[in-house]
Amino acid sequence: MAPDSAADGAEPAPGGTRRPDRLDTQVLVVGAGPVGLMLAAELARGGVDVVVVERRKGPSTESRASTLHARTMEILDARELLPDVGTPPNEPRGHFGGLPLDLTLPGPHPGQWKVPQTRTEAVLEEWALSLGVDIRCGHELAAAGEVGDHVEAEAVGRDGVLRLRARYLVACDGEDSTVRRLTGAGFPGHDAVRELLRADVEGIDVPDRRFQRLERGLAVAWRNDRGVTRVMAHEFGSTARPRTSAPSFEEVATVWKRVTGEDISGGTPLWVNSFGDASRQLASYRHGRILFAGDAAHRQMPIGGQALNLGLQDAFNLGWKLALTVRGQAPESLLDTYHEERHAVGRRVLADIEAQALLLLGGPEAEPLRALLGELVALEEVRDHLAGMISGLDVRYPVPGPAHPLLGARLPHTAVRTGGRELTTAELLRPRGGLLLVLGGTGVRLPGGWADRVTAVAGEVGPGSPTGETGALLVRPDGHVAWAGRTEDGLAEALERWFGPARN
Repeated sequence: MAPDSAADGAEPAPGGTRRPDRLDTQVLVVGAGPVGLMLAAELARGGVDVVVVERRKGPSTESRASTLHARTMEILDARELLPDVGTPPNEPRGHFGGLPLDLTLPGPHPGQWKVPQTRTEAVLEEWALSLGVDIRCGHELAAAGEVGDHVEAEAVGRDGVLRLRARYLVACDGEDSTVRRLTGAGFPGHDAVRELLRADVEGIDVPDRRFQRLERGLAVAWRNDRGVTRVMAHEFGSTARPRTSAPSFEEVATVWKRVTGEDISGGTPLWVNSFGDASRQLASYRHGRILFAGDAAHRQMPIGGQALNLGLQDAFNLGWKLALTVRGQAPESLLDTYHEERHAVGRRVLADIEAQALLLLGGPEAEPLRALLGELVALEEVRDHLAGMISGLDVRYPVPGPAHPLLGARLPHTAVRTGGRELTTAELLRPRGGLLLVLGGTGVRLPGGWADRVTAVAGEVGPGSPTGETGALLVRPDGHVAWAGRTEDGLAEALERWFGPARN
């Protein structure tokens, strides 16, 4: 995380006392985790001035989430970030509630990819900084609210109070969101009933376990290539306790021994944590000029890495919409589609995770359901459905327009021959703005007045391409198809809906 810097506009107050620093920006992002960094970079890429405040004084060293799913990998590819991620281990097999599940689906990044959250954050931070994002670490938000046509906020840092003024504020500050508390945003749902204890431990030798259900509870263990073992345990029948801090390693070791009979108390804990099956979701992701993304908008058990991926995809959906709105190229109503689209996706993912939590942490009473689901997963249609949901590849937004197999869905991966070159659809999405992809010599053209926000590309695809060999597709900056057709009927209306009015 970048070091703090002095705010612009600071001046001494009358009498010689220091006046709190003042800083104006277009968008204030609260939280410099992966979701906040992704959003900030997307906004800066869209030509918006962004300030990020983060209460941590430096990068996180905690393990946390370590799984990126196929849709998130596609997003990183569309922003040319995969080379920075490197070549992480790929695991085609995931799980649904602890039941093995093949996650491979058609696409360039099948399965799941093991990337430590520390690496994900580092890549996104470097990208955000390269785009000019101003990251203020060591500043904890103390106040925020709408004042007229702006949001005003105060963050307390080591040098005093930083006063901020922005057109919009986006809360990406996690499941215990300060912004959510300050605004009193409705957060219905339930608190944790069950919990998993986990720790990264050096100096222990236990068998690797993949969601092993023993007589007294659930145990998970795997050792990485540095000799550190992550252990997770849940004792059947136990309930989640209210926590204001992480559990002790002694508590983890005690539960582990009761469940497995193994003594790990002599190991050296590097990180200790717990997570419960709480499930809550904001009633609205937008409160005027204050919006929410990631765990600030929804709280769920981080089963199978879905929580991190859900949050990153929130940011990817919101970034381009907020950028167009701030630049005055689209009406504020475009921001309402963020809530409409992502709240529905979040609700579905939270229901999926609740089902998995029951299968994973339920005691003997869950065994009949596990047996039945084990039979169903063997059916290809069921496997595809669950894999599509977990990977994020099956997300389809309710986009208006004539019926088409791709309307509202992500633009599928394919190779397009254009201008003497062959480009993937991810590469075609890299320029800023939307994409009008015209295939097979279809006579569709980009109407005048949108060339500053949409790039038109004519090309050819091979037989059997998932895009179809002829026709035109209007693709939003987040990769989802906003219109499809063989003539220009409805194209201008779709352009205005998603990219604002035409300009002369």
